[in-house]
Amino acid sequence: MLPLYILAFLFAGVRASLTFKGVDWSSLLIEEAAGYTYKTTAGTTAPLETILKASGVNTVRQRLWVNPSGGNYNLDYNLKLAKRAKAAGLNVYLDIFFSDTWADPGNQKIPSGWPTAVGDLAWEAYNYTLDVSNAFASAGVPLSIVSIGNEITAGLLFPTGSTSNFYNLATILHSAASGIKYSNLATKPKIMIHLDNGWKWDTQNWWYTNVLAAGPLLTTDFDIMGVSYYPFYNPSATLANLKTTLTNMASTWKKSIMVAETNWPVNCPSPAYAFPADTTSIPISAAGQSTWMKDVAAIVAGVSGGNGLFYWEPTWIQNAGLGSSCWDNLMVDQNGVARSSLGVFASI
Repeated sequence: MLPLYILAFLFAGVRASLTFKGVDWSSLLIEEAAGYTYKTTAGTTAPLETILKASGVNTVRQRLWVNPSGGNYNLDYNLKLAKRAKAAGLNVYLDIFFSDTWADPGNQKIPSGWPTAVGDLAWEAYNYTLDVSNAFASAGVPLSIVSIGNEITAGLLFPTGSTSNFYNLATILHSAASGIKYSNLATKPKIMIHLDNGWKWDTQNWWYTNVLAAGPLLTTDFDIMGVSYYPFYNPSATLANLKTTLTNMASTWKKSIMVAETNWPVNCPSPAYAFPADTTSIPISAAGQSTWMKDVAAIVAGVSGGNGLFYWEPTWIQNAGLGSSCWDNLMVDQNGVARSSLGVFASI
């Protein structure tokens, strides 16, 4: 057995090797419009991008909706936000929802005015990703990562692109990827496919095996396999299962691997589900958030091709529970003051 100090050195090296370390900050402009500001741990008010950069974040994730009511998260919204990221020296990861509203495994509604026949819908997806990519190119904002869909475990653009017809789904994804590849972006972004339940190998294996067997989607159409991984929706979402699943994904398909979404609470008195057994020693606190991020980062970095970890919406003050049964999963308090956990990005 290796001496403990050597093991500690090797483990520390794994923890500090991620290429993309980031947060989803999609709701920033909404929060600012509501009068919220952000502060360092010392209480100094500063632009959020400045605080994130100083905390070790190098990439921000943004969700793009096609034609949302009110305009929030549309293309203009995203360009405005991305320009701030670029000015602060942050990379941009664009998460294309292909919807006018939320998209997740249960909700993938075709945008208003889009066709429903698969050939027409694939053409629409191609032109949409092409136009979006060209808009960023015209604005002088490079994209590091683009996700073609958000948590598309059940497919996207329902019902046409659901997993009830993997050929349709593969056709749409191939077209969406092609629009990005043929865009005017000087440096082409890495293209991600993003599913939920990153701890569940059976799901990942079923999905990728079927979508790639369908024919239209090529392995060269995408670069990254991204997953969501949350601790508070299923007691089987163990760190051990995450490690097994990501390891199997990397060895099977030889793609880059990222955890595209995760959270850990600072307040969770009545969780709807039991936390996974191998997470129960992690405190429900800002210190626990740091531990959680380091533990997940170590798993990702320890996988062949593992190179990214993103915390979902840590600064969305008006939605502290972030859709979970926990009361607060943020890395800032209700006054916008950064919690100690925000600094964890400097150590992963």
